[in-house]
Amino acid sequence: MSAKNNAINKPVAVSADLETIVGKGPLPRGEVTAKVWDYIKKHDLQAADDRRMIEPDDKLGKVIGSEKISMFKMTAAVSKHLG
Repeated sequence: MSAKNNAINKPVAVSADLETIVGKGPLPRGEVTAKVWDYIKKHDLQAADDRRMIEPDDKLGKVIGSEKISMFKMTAAVSKHLG
């Protein structure tokens, strides 16, 4: 299977809540992840005491929940918003 056909590069639908962060879909999963991280860094949403923990603002909270979450669980939460 070539890299172009692999799941991370295949454009997928993006939920309305996630679109407010990453822009209009469909987008490849890898690009969605990169844009979510750009948003986290731009808005300084990593916990000061542990950079692996994300403290979502209201907009990101609609996608991953309002509680502090590890970056590993965040990826799974974001994937629920991809179609």
